[in-house]
Amino acid sequence: MIRGVLFDLGGTLHTASSPEGRDVWFAQRLLERLGDYGIRLDVRPEELAARLHENGEAYKRQSEKDLRELPAAEIWRDWYLRDWAIEREKLEPIAEELSFLYDYERVKVIRRPYIRETLDALREQGLKLGLISNIISLSVAPHFLEEYGVREYMDCIVLSSATGIRKPSAEIFRVAERELDLRPSELAYVGDTLSRDVRGTRNAGWKLMIQIKNGGAAKRDKGLENAGLAPDYLIDGLEEIPAIIRRENAKP
Repeated sequence: MIRGVLFDLGGTLHTASSPEGRDVWFAQRLLERLGDYGIRLDVRPEELAARLHENGEAYKRQSEKDLRELPAAEIWRDWYLRDWAIEREKLEPIAEELSFLYDYERVKVIRRPYIRETLDALREQGLKLGLISNIISLSVAPHFLEEYGVREYMDCIVLSSATGIRKPSAEIFRVAERELDLRPSELAYVGDTLSRDVRGTRNAGWKLMIQIKNGGAAKRDKGLENAGLAPDYLIDGLEEIPAIIRRENAKP
């Protein structure tokens, strides 16, 4: 019987897009904030935007290879801003703030409809709820949940930034199991990617995997279309989930 449902954040509870010029706007924002702390980079916003994209993609490739999330100061020093050789001592006090800005402002985030209604309906079924997310900031996921009015629904919030472990490693799912005191056979996960969410749920041996459609996931899942990865359910919206769980729990 399913006793807990956990969610991914990006692509699942909200979607993201990058309108034209957003990357340069964010680079300028970052330059100004670094300058507030006495860190001045001799670079135009356009060039910084290009380097952030290239370095960010390089970090993602590495982190997806070893399934580890580095501390924020190391991410900024050794990856995102590695072209400028900034001392870790300067970055350490502001690394979390930079990570928050990166996850909160770099792209345009739009919450999905029916988040609260979905969680209400799941709560009415007596289910425990939680979040598992690959994210470099410690604070931005709780902030999003507060914005969406659902922070109090979450019995656990498990982040790669806190655990140092990234999906699709089964180990980050094990952290959630321990926090909820539930077994894999009692858990369902909702996410948008084959590469992280479907694969991670299968690696962890959880009972049910629900994939929500997200056009932005195609880049991360490229090449996996014929890899034998498939969810138990593919849905268009969060509001479909309560009926799925009810149906699964009604099975003999």
